[in-house]
Amino acid sequence: EILDKVELKLDLGNPLFPKAKVPPGEKEETYFIKKAREGLAKRLAEFKVKGELFTDEKAYWDRLEMELEVIIEKGFAGYFLIVADFCEWARSQGIPVGPGRGSAAGALTSYALGITNIDPIRYGLLFERFLNRERPSLPDIDVDFCMEKRDKVIEYVAKTHGETNIAKIATFGQLKARQVIRDVGRALGFKPKEIDPIAKLITPHPDVKLSSEIKRLEIQELMQRHPKIKELFELALKLEGLPRHSSQHAAGVIISPVSIDEIAPLMRDDEGERVVQYDMKACESIGLIKFDFLGLKTLTIIENTLKSLKTYENLELDINAIPLDDPKTYKLLQEGETEGVFQLESEGMKDLLRRLKPSTFSDLIAVLALYRPGPLEGGLVDQYIETKHGRRKPEYLHPLLEPILKETYGVIVYQEQVMEIARAFAGYTLGEADLLRRAMGKKDKELMQQLKEDFVKRSVERQIPKEVAERVFDLMEKFSEYGFNKSHSAAYALLSYQTAYLKAHYPVYFLASLLTYEINKSEEVSKYLTLADKMGIPILPPDVNLSSAGFSVEKGAIRVGLQAIKNVGEEAVYEIIKKRPYQDVIDFCKKVDTQKVNRKTIETLIKAGAFDSLEPNRAKLFHNLPTLLSITQGQKGSTLFGQNSLLSFNLGSSFKWEEVPEWSLEEKLSYEKAALGFYLSDHPLRKYRTVIEIFTPYNLENLKDVKAGKKILLPAIISEVKSKNTRSGNKIALLKIEDEFSVGKALLFLEVYKDRFDLVKESNILWFKGEIDEEDENRTLLVEEIRPFEDLSFYREGRYILYIESERMSERDLLNLKEMLGNSQNEAFSLPLQFLLKYPDSLVFFEANGLRLPLNLSYLELLTHTFDFVKIRYVDR
Repeated sequence: EILDKVELKLDLGNPLFPKAKVPPGEKEETYFIKKAREGLAKRLAEFKVKGELFTDEKAYWDRLEMELEVIIEKGFAGYFLIVADFCEWARSQGIPVGPGRGSAAGALTSYALGITNIDPIRYGLLFERFLNRERPSLPDIDVDFCMEKRDKVIEYVAKTHGETNIAKIATFGQLKARQVIRDVGRALGFKPKEIDPIAKLITPHPDVKLSSEIKRLEIQELMQRHPKIKELFELALKLEGLPRHSSQHAAGVIISPVSIDEIAPLMRDDEGERVVQYDMKACESIGLIKFDFLGLKTLTIIENTLKSLKTYENLELDINAIPLDDPKTYKLLQEGETEGVFQLESEGMKDLLRRLKPSTFSDLIAVLALYRPGPLEGGLVDQYIETKHGRRKPEYLHPLLEPILKETYGVIVYQEQVMEIARAFAGYTLGEADLLRRAMGKKDKELMQQLKEDFVKRSVERQIPKEVAERVFDLMEKFSEYGFNKSHSAAYALLSYQTAYLKAHYPVYFLASLLTYEINKSEEVSKYLTLADKMGIPILPPDVNLSSAGFSVEKGAIRVGLQAIKNVGEEAVYEIIKKRPYQDVIDFCKKVDTQKVNRKTIETLIKAGAFDSLEPNRAKLFHNLPTLLSITQGQKGSTLFGQNSLLSFNLGSSFKWEEVPEWSLEEKLSYEKAALGFYLSDHPLRKYRTVIEIFTPYNLENLKDVKAGKKILLPAIISEVKSKNTRSGNKIALLKIEDEFSVGKALLFLEVYKDRFDLVKESNILWFKGEIDEEDENRTLLVEEIRPFEDLSFYREGRYILYIESERMSERDLLNLKEMLGNSQNEAFSLPLQFLLKYPDSLVFFEANGLRLPLNLSYLELLTHTFDFVKIRYVDR
C-alpha cells in the first residue's frame, strides 16, 4: 500500500545552492563582487601601512577579477558569500577561525572575503588547484574553528538558514575483512576466545580483502580441518564490504534552500541531531551542498594563550601580525624543541627539523609537505636537505624549471609545481594542468601514454627539445605521487609557526593553555608537565585559595587547576572559587556547600595537595576530616551557627586535632597519582633521569615513533597487571606501564617472568627489554627480559664514554672526578671507560688508563648529580 502511494523521482546532478544573506535589492553576484573588491582593497591598505606589499597592486586586482569571473560563471557566488558570512560572524563573536585549510587557501577571493588568512600571491598558491573552468566538481571550502565554540557557529547557520534546512551527514562503516569474520563468527555461535585467533590470521590492513586472504595455506588448512570454520569464511566472503553501521560525518553540514525532508530521508543521532540518511557522495549526487565546520584544538590553545597574556601581562598580541622571520622561533624549530607545536610534535618530525634546519617560512611550508612516507622513503627529503645546506647543487633539466623549483632547491614538492611546469613547458592553462595532475595520481598507463604524447607534442611546438620534454614529463609523473597540496601546507605552516612563536616567546602562558585544554587527559598533562620541568618552568600544586579552574600562570610558574583533580566536578570547582579566601581547613569546611563539595571531593583535594598551604601534613587532614565535617555540618544546621556567632568563632581554636605522622614519600606520591592521574610533587623516576639516559634514549613518549620490530630497552613503573591464559595454555601478563613522559602497554609471556613473578607487581619499577609490536595502530612492548631497576648487571659487554664539556670544568673538578672514579675499582660489575673532551673548537678523545665505570645505581646517581658537566653514554662493542 505504501509502495503504491510513493512516487519517487530523484533529480540527480543539479546543485541545490542555499540562498546567501544579501541586503534588500541586491543580487548575489553583484553583492559578491562588491564584497570581494572591498575586502581586497582593505587587505592592500593594511599591506601598505605595514610596508608588506608583496608585488604591485595590479597583480592582485588582475588575479581577483580572473577568479571572480570563474566563480560567477560556475554559479558559486552564493556559496562563497555563505562561508564568508559565518566566518565573519564567528570573528565578531570572538570565535577563532583558522587561516585556511586545503586548496581553498589558494583562492585570493577567499583571502579578500576573510574566509582564509594567508596571502596566496605571496606564497605562490594557485586558484586553479581549488577551482577552474575545466573542473566539474563543486567548490569545497573547509573551515577550522575553535574546538570549544564550533557548535555556536553551526547554531548561527541554523538560525540564519532555518532549522529544517540544515542537517549533519551520515557515514557508513563497512564490514571489512577482520570485522566480518568477527561478526559472522558471533552470529554462528563462536565464542570470543574462539573467533579472536581466527580474526587475527587476517592481515591487519584496511584495504585487505578476504578473497585474497582465503588463499593462504594456513587458512586453507584450517577450513579443511573444520567445516564450521569453512562455513564462517564462505558466509563472510558474501557479506564483506556491505554497510555495517551508521555514524556521523565529523565536520560536514548540509545547508539546503528548502526543508531537507523534501529532498532526502532524515534520522536522529544519539543526541537528537538531524542527520541525512545519505552519505557524502549520495548527498552530492542529489544536489545537496556540504559545508565543512571543523574543530581545531590549536585555535583554542592560541586563543587562550592570548587571553592569558592580556590578563596577566596586559599585552595585546595580534597573532596575525607577528613577524614570520623571528630568529628565536626558528632556533626553536631548528633544535626540534617542538612538543606542543602544531603538526610538529612527533619524534620523526623533530628529527626532520633538526636535519633540515628551517630558516624561512617557505622551509616550514616544505617541512609539512615532506614529512610523509613517500618523500621520506623516496629520497626527496635528503635531496632537499643536502641542496639547502650547499652540500649538493640543485639540478634543473631545463632553465624553465629553475624559477618554479628554486624555492624547493630543485625538488618537486608540491602539486602546484607540477601544474606550473605543465604551463611553462606545454602551454597548458592551469585548469588543464590541474586535470593532468589529477590524472597522474590515478596511474592509468594507457591514459598516461596519451597525456605524455600530448605534453611532448605541445612542448616541442614551443621550441623545447623532445628528449627534454619526455624527461620532464617522466619527472612530473614520478613526483606527482609524492606531491602535496601547497595551499594546505602553507595555511597549516602558519599555525605551526604561530604556536612555535608563542612557545619561544611566552612558554609559560603557552604551556598553561596546552595543559588547560588537556586537563582531563592525565597522560597528556603528565607529558606537558614533564616538558615544563625540562624547560625550567616551576609547577605549583593545586591550591584551594589560588588555583583557577584550569592551569594558570603565577609569577613565572604554572599553577595546577582544580579541574585537574579527579572527583572535583565543575560545580565543586566554582563553589570553591566563589567562597574564597579560606583562612584554614576549618574555614573551608564551614564556608563551602557540602552538597557540592562533599567528603569524597575534599579527601581527593587533600591527596592532591590542594590544602598544603593551609596544613602541610596531608595525613593529619585526611585522618581528622570525618570529625571536622560532622562538627561543621552540624553547626550549619544549628540556629546558633552563623558567620559571627560565638560557636563559629571558637571552632578553630577549640577543635582538637588528632596528631598523626605524615605519609611517607611513597604513600604521598601514590595518593597524589590517584587524585591527579599523574605524579606532581615528585616522580619515582625523575631523580634517575640522568642515569637512565646513560643506558637508553627511549621513553614511552618517543617510543611512538620507533618502528615495529625494533629492540629497545627502557625503565617504567607498572601501574596495572592483568594475567590471562592463551588458547594454547600459556600464561601471559598484560601490563600498563608508565614513566615520566607517557604510558604504554607491555605483554610478558610465562617464560619471561616465571622465575621473576615477584617483580610483576603494581608500583614496581623495572627495566624492560623487548621489541615493539604494532597491530591496528595499537603498540605493545613484547617483553623479552625484565630486571629490577637497581640491577644493571646485564650490561656485561661494551664500553662507556664520558662526554665532558671541558670549558665548564676546572682543574679541581677534574681531580675530584678522577678520585671518584678511582675509588670505584672494586665494584663487581663495571665496564671500560673512555673520555671525550669537548672544547669550543675541537673534540679530544682518549683512553682512561684502566679506569672502569661501575654498574651501580647509587654510584651513577651520585656521579651524574655531582658533576653536571659530564654526560655518560653506553656504546655497544
